[in-house]
Amino acid sequence: MELIEITYNLYLIILPLIFIAGFIDAIAGGGGLISLPAYLVAGLPTHLALANNKFSSCFGTFFSTARYLKHDMIDIKIAGISAIFALAGSYSGAKTVLLIDPFFLNYILVFLLPLITIFTFFNKNLGLTNTSSEISFQKKIIISILAGFVVGFYDGFFGPGTGAFLILIFTVLLKYDFQVANGNTKVINLASNIAALVAFIINGKVFFIIGIPAAIAGIAGNLLGSKYVIKKGNKLIRPIFLVVFLLLFIKILIDITQ
Repeated sequence: MELIEITYNLYLIILPLIFIAGFIDAIAGGGGLISLPAYLVAGLPTHLALANNKFSSCFGTFFSTARYLKHDMIDIKIAGISAIFALAGSYSGAKTVLLIDPFFLNYILVFLLPLITIFTFFNKNLGLTNTSSEISFQKKIIISILAGFVVGFYDGFFGPGTGAFLILIFTVLLKYDFQVANGNTKVINLASNIAALVAFIINGKVFFIIGIPAAIAGIAGNLLGSKYVIKKGNKLIRPIFLVVFLLLFIKILIDITQ
C-alpha cells in the first residue's frame, strides 16, 4: 500500500464535502461530482481517490437505499433486474474503455446535457406523480433491462452522472415519480458500487484511516438527504435534479477546455 501524509487539513477538506455529496446523492444522484474532486483536492492520487470514494459512497448509498426500501419507495423487482444488467453493462464498459478513449463523450454530453436540463425544466409535471401502473409489467422488464445495461455500460466506460441519468429514464420512460425513480436508482448504484469496491479492497487501494471517517460523513449526508426526500417528496428532488445536471455540464466544460 502506498504511503500518503495524513493531516488534519485532509479531513477538513474531505469530510464536509463528502457529507454534502451524500446529501445531494440521496436526493437526486450525482454526489460523485462533489465527492471525487474532494479526495483529489485533498491530495490523494487518482486511483486512491477513486477507491476511497467508492468506499464512502457505498456505505452512504446502502443507508439511503435501506431507508427508501423501508418506506416502500423502491420497485424492488424492476430495480433488481435493472441492477443485474447494469453490472453486466458496467463490466462491458470497463472492458471497452481499455480499447477506446472515452473523451469523445464529453463533446456529446456538452450538447446533450443542456437539452435534458431544458426538457426537465419546462416539463413541470415530470416525476411529480407515479403513473407506472399504466405500463405493462413485460414492458417495464424490457425497458429496465435495456436501461440497466446501457447506463451500466456508460458507468463503466465514462461514469459521471450515472444516477441522474437513471432517474431520468425511470421517470420519462417508466413513468415513476421522482421518489420511486430515485429509490430504484439507489439499488442499481449500490450493486455497482459494491462490485467496484471489492476490487479496490482486494488490491489494497482503500485507506481505511480516511475511508471510515469519510464513510461516516457520507452516511450522515445520505440519511439527512433521504429524510428530506421522504418528508418533502418529489418537489424537493426536482430542483436538486436540475442542479446535478448543471454540475455535470460544468464538469464536462472544464474537462474539454483543459
